[in-house]
Amino acid sequence: NIVVTTGTGSGKTESFLYPILLHLYQEYKAGTLCSGVRALILYPMNALANDQRERLGGISAKLQEYNSGFNFTFGQYIGQTPEDEYDTRRNAEDHLRNRFPGELVLRSEMRKTPPQILLTNYSMLEYLLIRPFDSPLFDNGLAKWWTFIVLDEAHQYKGAKGIEMGMLIRRLKQRLREGGRTESFSCIATSAT
Repeated sequence: NIVVTTGTGSGKTESFLYPILLHLYQEYKAGTLCSGVRALILYPMNALANDQRERLGGISAKLQEYNSGFNFTFGQYIGQTPEDEYDTRRNAEDHLRNRFPGELVLRSEMRKTPPQILLTNYSMLEYLLIRPFDSPLFDNGLAKWWTFIVLDEAHQYKGAKGIEMGMLIRRLKQRLREGGRTESFSCIATSAT
């Protein structure tokens, strides 16, 4: 629906993050805020997802510091995300110890209680769509909450990679429609290039 192209450090992240948080706040005020993905933010590389994780963590920590009744959940689902608290290969103990307020850091907890904001990359999204044990993010009516699809650094997806990304987004939308989403999506792309 919108492409935001502007220089580095000029507020591209805020152009999608504030509408997402406002949407969650409006659900909170209406008494309908529950677990379930509202926004998917796709990054071409994990370093960008890590930056966004810290930004969301800072906002969530401030809400907690000021005793806000409104809080949101978010999770970064990437290759390094631990399966459960016993996942020593992916350093689950460190993830649990360093989590932000509202952050889900284990794959198992994201499947059990999907975060309202899901951060991932296009490779992991491909896996999420095909692995049966990740279906709680999409199926059995849980897709009805999905509202925002954000593609950050959209200029990274050109040529064959752009075609693959287009097909991936189409498959995601189809899966969400099959999982209960009846309303339209708000699609946002950002790029400094």
